[in-house]
Amino acid sequence: MKIDAHHHLWDLKSVNYPWLMAKGQIRFFGDPTPIQRDYLIKEFRRDAEAAGISGSVHIQVGAEDGLTEATWVQSVADANPDWPIKQVVFCDLAAADLEAQLAAFSSMPTVRGVRQIVGRAPDEDDVTGTNALLDNPAFVRGLQMAGTRGLSFDLQLIPELMEKTAAILAQAPDTHVALCHAGSPHNRSKHGLRQWKNALRHLSAQPNVVCKLSGLGMFDHNWSTESIRPIVEACLDQFGPERCMFGSNFPVDSLYSDYATLIDSITSLVPATAREAVFGKTASKFYGFADP
Repeated sequence: MKIDAHHHLWDLKSVNYPWLMAKGQIRFFGDPTPIQRDYLIKEFRRDAEAAGISGSVHIQVGAEDGLTEATWVQSVADANPDWPIKQVVFCDLAAADLEAQLAAFSSMPTVRGVRQIVGRAPDEDDVTGTNALLDNPAFVRGLQMAGTRGLSFDLQLIPELMEKTAAILAQAPDTHVALCHAGSPHNRSKHGLRQWKNALRHLSAQPNVVCKLSGLGMFDHNWSTESIRPIVEACLDQFGPERCMFGSNFPVDSLYSDYATLIDSITSLVPATAREAVFGKTASKFYGFADP
């Protein structure tokens, strides 16, 4: 079974995504205008199945209400029983009513984890104050509580935050963590990649952290197989294939390439002996695809 471990879906009539529908706003990943439309399971499956993918993980994507989004994704799963899909939901791990929120999410059979973004890009984080989450003691307790419930945590951040975040994750060793987008190496110069690689060691040293080979086009819109080679190879070297998984980050990464080009490129960079893990086994184990 080949799994896409990181993608999004959205139905603009069912769920409100304020960031997506903001007009004239250029984001850190580029101009969202081409994806300001419905992106449904039928379109995703067409591309994914053509590439040999047969299951996927839906990642929350900035809905106005996380529970509404999760409920809609569950309805998509229920309507498509021939497509194995798990989901990672948005939940504020520092919320006062966290226990009740986690209970509500855990009642949905597709829910496997939560995501609360720690960092997107330096300029956006400076404006939004997203990084302040790391200084909130309630966040650590929330990570621990999620792990107690058997829920994983999808971690999105930038390299500058890796050392500090690793110290926080060490306080929640029973919570399994998936690093999104290889840790968002936003500076693609030789110096920037060297800094990212060194910072990444703080996370790869944590045995409860796995890494997603996803979203590599967000900071390099003209990426090529050779330009992302150092990133893929460093992740495989530090985490090992048994702790790496492929994710398309579609439809966001559709701004930079088609699905076939993306998966062919990543496949060419992953040694043949590691492909079974990277394109299926790691994600299957991490997100519980073997569960009934």
